[in-house]
Amino acid sequence: MTSAEVDAFLRAGRTATLVTLGPDGFPEPVGMWFVVDDEGSVWMRTYGASQKVVNLLRDPRAAMLIETGDTYAELRGVQLIGTVEVSDDVERICTVFAGLMVKYQRMDPAHVPAAIEGYRPRAPKQRALRMVVERTTSWDHSKQQAVSGQ
Repeated sequence: MTSAEVDAFLRAGRTATLVTLGPDGFPEPVGMWFVVDDEGSVWMRTYGASQKVVNLLRDPRAAMLIETGDTYAELRGVQLIGTVEVSDDVERICTVFAGLMVKYQRMDPAHVPAAIEGYRPRAPKQRALRMVVERTTSWDHSKQQAVSGQ
């Protein structure tokens, strides 16, 4: 995929598999909802006491996989490799929460300020996670089919 296609794919993506390294060094994959901000950064939100946060504070290396497709010819995906920054900034956590509400719960963007204010009391128990991408790999099998079908 081109850079623009990767960006569009990430913005439209639904559930990502975030892989952190557990205390024994083995990968620990978990499904995560995510948003992409105006700068192109991928953000997630979770509880501060979650195992993924514990893992990331110990070792920030991580991978994310976002994929789609029901048949081989439809397979598309993006793999992000890098590190994850863990933030306890309440404003950032509230902003990520509101973005998730717009994306996944179809909240009207006009309600973002109210969602941020309403979420602020719960935000201190949460953490915002930002994927710092070092390497991106993508694939789109529909392009393969188009080439081979010519």
